[in-house]
Amino acid sequence: MLFGILAGCQSSTVDIHDPVLMDESQIDDDFIDLAQELIPLAAQPPTQYAFPQPAASGKQIKKNDKSVIDYSNTVDGYVMISAKSTKNLKVQIKGPSGTAYTYNLNKDDNYEVFPLSDGDGSYSVGVFEQVEGTKYSTLNSATMTVKLSDVLAPFLRPNQYVNFNSDNKVVDKAAELIKNSKTTLDKVSEIYNFVITTLTYDKEKAKTVQSGYLPEIDKILAAKKGICFDYAAMMSAMLRSQGIACKLVVGYAGEAYHAWIDVYTTETGWVNSLIQFDGKTWKLMDPTFASSAKQSSDIMKYIGDGSNYSVKYLY
Repeated sequence: MLFGILAGCQSSTVDIHDPVLMDESQIDDDFIDLAQELIPLAAQPPTQYAFPQPAASGKQIKKNDKSVIDYSNTVDGYVMISAKSTKNLKVQIKGPSGTAYTYNLNKDDNYEVFPLSDGDGSYSVGVFEQVEGTKYSTLNSATMTVKLSDVLAPFLRPNQYVNFNSDNKVVDKAAELIKNSKTTLDKVSEIYNFVITTLTYDKEKAKTVQSGYLPEIDKILAAKKGICFDYAAMMSAMLRSQGIACKLVVGYAGEAYHAWIDVYTTETGWVNSLIQFDGKTWKLMDPTFASSAKQSSDIMKYIGDGSNYSVKYLY
């Protein structure tokens, strides 16, 4: 399994034919094949909170001459990784669920933040350098046991996919939008309505977007247009920046590749698929159930029906 491979010698190389779900019979001793799993990118869509910001504290690290894995703050639901290379780099994180999350990593020695989406348990983290094509060799690796200080921690902070900071205009806009809102679901509604009425779908970008694309939320806001990933990243960043825990979820609705946003409220707990993308439009589940969700049989039937959605990744 990848867990054992990453804990071993850094110069070793392996082959993972399917980095999402694999078994030992699929491992080859020659290389690791990191075919990055895509999130839906281009299907047609339709008083400021002092949020916690990640830091590379340097207290617990795995370091070599090319990369650093900083896992000082796993209690807060993230690791930070930096590397320098002339070749393409990837990160793979595997937690207790067994799902492998594969990301591109910048090559300029700047730290990036990656969530520990599986919560408590054992994780393996690997940094890989391109050999050729999708073949990568192990550059650095670390294993760790995670015990979160708060189960919401991974979904309150910025990460590579939901990337924001206190200087973002989008963050200021979120604070402005929700200043008079009384409930979490009111805040969600304000942010959702702003995003879908401000952004238009960028058909040209959809035609040219490449694997590994990462949204820059202030550029999206300035352009007032984006693709599916842009809509999801902006909504998630705005919610988290105001202290609203949310999961950017990728999976399937029936057989269709799908994206949605789960939101946490103290009144209801996690509301699954509150904001959802069906391949054509972004939709908001009617937020007016805020005060009666626990008594609404229709809402609870919808939320509780696991057959509606199949989760693959949480960001």
